[in-house]
Amino acid sequence: MRVLHVITGLGIGGAELQLYELVRRSRHECEVVTLYNAGEVANMISGAGIPVHDLGMTSNTELGALFRLRSLMRSGGFDAVHTHLYRSCVYGRTAARLAGVPVVVASEHSIGETHLERRRMSAGVRLLYLGSDLFSDTTIAVSDTVATRLRRWGLPARKVRVIPNGVDFDRVAFDPDARARTRNELGLSERHRVVGVLGRLDPNKRFDLLIESATPLLDEDTRLLLVGDGPDRQRLEELAEANGVSDKVIFAGKRSDVASVLSALDLFVACSKQETFGLSVLEALANGLVVLYTTCPALDGVSTDRAIEVAGEVEELRSALRAELSAARPRTQVPELRELYGMDAVTERIDQLYDELLSGRRDGRRVRQQGTVGDPASSGVNP
Repeated sequence: MRVLHVITGLGIGGAELQLYELVRRSRHECEVVTLYNAGEVANMISGAGIPVHDLGMTSNTELGALFRLRSLMRSGGFDAVHTHLYRSCVYGRTAARLAGVPVVVASEHSIGETHLERRRMSAGVRLLYLGSDLFSDTTIAVSDTVATRLRRWGLPARKVRVIPNGVDFDRVAFDPDARARTRNELGLSERHRVVGVLGRLDPNKRFDLLIESATPLLDEDTRLLLVGDGPDRQRLEELAEANGVSDKVIFAGKRSDVASVLSALDLFVACSKQETFGLSVLEALANGLVVLYTTCPALDGVSTDRAIEVAGEVEELRSALRAELSAARPRTQVPELRELYGMDAVTERIDQLYDELLSGRRDGRRVRQQGTVGDPASSGVNP
């Protein structure tokens, strides 16, 4: 089967890296098209031998891009189109219908209670999303939380399938050499206890809460490491300076060496206000770290003392930080997570979904054709 994946952009991000892992494991023949921003992940995908097309969009409302996408789908002879992220859903699902692609699937990674991929859920956003869903067979929700939000938003329950994000446990495994190298790059020695976060510096991530909570605990031997970039960086830097800890809070910027960064840490924190899955939490646990988190749908029903849920308040988070820094627990794995979220198993579930939908489409066409041939009215035979 030939599958075309459509995504809004291919800079470093959770959905983008999920796509990279998916297409290089799929047993189907995959190609990828990005609406714009063929960034670092595009290079990773093409480096794995998978064709990447850049549609070259220059604005969010570019009607011509819809027809370029339709042309690409028609000429490629694709059996399925799989869209990722809001704008690619609007353009990709519509183009797939215009191109006559048999199977259309979407993945929903980032729907919150009030925002969809950092855009407020306005009536216009909802209308475009639900309108393009008319051209889709199934939407994959990455967690039960996402599935519930999709149904509340108006998607028919029959069209929502829960398949979680996957984790390449070997890719994010602890590496002692990478720990030493990364710490040296960041001006850290082995004596430092390092609390860290990994993700876009965005107000929803509430890294300001972490800075406030950690401030009294930071000293000559304890550092806070923020890996990522985004619109909240300047405010967070100013907050660290106002709290007198700018020399103890390290802003490492955007990095793609996830395993190396996680290996450099001693404790991981995720304090988002809203989450749809919690991939960074799972990656930190796969690296053997203890994790403090405020919300993580991926851990619903998972029992482990390696991940501790805390309230999103300064004093509660500070108390948990103090306790874990004092305990200094060694790294260890959570075997259940590999069984639930191993990337190969998740990819196979998605591949099977394509097979199921294409088979159903072919069976339906066969039944319709047989009905037409056997219809007395069409054969001229009186009933």
